[in-house]
Amino acid sequence: MVKNLQVNIGGIAVLNKKSVHNLVHFLKNELDFDISSLPINFIHSDKITEINQDYLKHYFSTDIITFNYTGDHKLLDGELYISLEDADFNAKKYGVPKKYEYFRLVIHGILHLLDYDDLRKSDKLVMKKLENSMLEMFIKQLKIKRN
Repeated sequence: MVKNLQVNIGGIAVLNKKSVHNLVHFLKNELDFDISSLPINFIHSDKITEINQDYLKHYFSTDIITFNYTGDHKLLDGELYISLEDADFNAKKYGVPKKYEYFRLVIHGILHLLDYDDLRKSDKLVMKKLENSMLEMFIKQLKIKRN
């Protein structure tokens, strides 16, 4: 288990806390960061809509919201909120397993905490490429461990 990482999953059948801990451990090794505090919360879209409205003044649901509490990009102190329904919609839209979409969103949030941005098209492409690379490497590692 990763120290200072809390994973709040609720009733997701396709994901367990250990797999999220394994993913974050993998990312720590690949991207060279430590964690001061990092809750990862898998929540329903109505709750993420409420958070989006209250804190970001956006009046819609979204797949992930990331809060960085210190701005330190090597010792992470933040929080991730991932919408189950939005993630499930994305998984269906892109034809990927739900579990992989959840992993992708965790990676996306951690990249934001590491100071990657996706507001400009060029930055979004860089971030997306790294996100996809980390996901592919992690999935490959999972498959090797099973064999």
